[in-house]
Amino acid sequence: MTRGTHVLSTAPEAKTSARDLFRRGLVIPAHPLALTADRTFDERRQRALTRYYVEAGAGGLAVGVHTTQFAIHGTDLLPPVLELAADTARESEREVLLIAGATGPTAQAVAEAELARSLGYHMVLLSPYAELGEDALVERARAVGEVLPVIGFYLQPAVGGRPLSRDFWTRLAAVESVAGIKVAPFDRYRTLDVLHGVVRAGRAEEVALYTGNDDHILADLITPHRVVVDGREVEVEFVGGLLGQWAVWVRRAVELLEEAKRARAGDDAAVRRLLTLDGHLTDANAAIFDSVNGFHGCIPGIHEVLRRQGLLEGRWCLDPAEELSPGQLAEIDRVWAAYPWLRDDDFVAEGLTRWLS
Repeated sequence: MTRGTHVLSTAPEAKTSARDLFRRGLVIPAHPLALTADRTFDERRQRALTRYYVEAGAGGLAVGVHTTQFAIHGTDLLPPVLELAADTARESEREVLLIAGATGPTAQAVAEAELARSLGYHMVLLSPYAELGEDALVERARAVGEVLPVIGFYLQPAVGGRPLSRDFWTRLAAVESVAGIKVAPFDRYRTLDVLHGVVRAGRAEEVALYTGNDDHILADLITPHRVVVDGREVEVEFVGGLLGQWAVWVRRAVELLEEAKRARAGDDAAVRRLLTLDGHLTDANAAIFDSVNGFHGCIPGIHEVLRRQGLLEGRWCLDPAEELSPGQLAEIDRVWAAYPWLRDDDFVAEGLTRWLS
């Protein structure tokens, strides 16, 4: 693959655009940041994480996003983190979609998109920025879209997001460079605002919807939404997931997405099974993401799961105060024992030595 292009396959007869691949519906882990005990970049384990995701069947990687820790933005750490993930993903012979997180005011977001493009990334996940009103956020997306296709991001307020109107999502979806939206408000009403916005913009066929609702993953993926706008009924669906929860147990996540696709295609037994598993996965996520404490321990919780599997050495975050909340470790112990069918321990154990080499 040539850096700076949006074509994923190296074979001329089988070229696939990034947008086409994205619209198929993928498992896209939000990539964590591996650190040593002194909180420096652990390149060996970072590379191992990327290899794990790719071998587990993830169709893409989202790097420099909330799960990677927003604190890397505006520092010297962002370029090597983005570069290592891209270079490691290119070890694979199959197509892997590379998505870079971009934050901050317009100038910063554009500069980060330009960095991502120079490293061979295909799209930008554009995080909300509290200092800008809705009009300015739309123009910011338009500016970033001049560099790379944009994925909009409805981020829940508990971890830095903000409420955004249905009109905002209509205007954002109308921007031609917007290829998709990660819907992660953890709120049914606000989730519907995005769906209605995409339909109102007339771009339901072009804008791929990805669930980021970690509390509602499987139900999002199997639900056909029929949105009525101006007397027209339009069916829209979540095609895949771009999730912090899918930074762990990724082999299983790939299997669950394939089953969700069968459910959407009419497999009623798969629908019933996944509705049951949805509650199990939400319960596990509540422990890992520390929902009872306002998600304070969500990143250390992800790290703890990866530590138990041997992929990370510890739970360390850039901020020493970012640790598990009181009682969170016991909750992780509980869901670990309760739902072994959500985990992929055997798969990780089989590949770990190779990924760390």
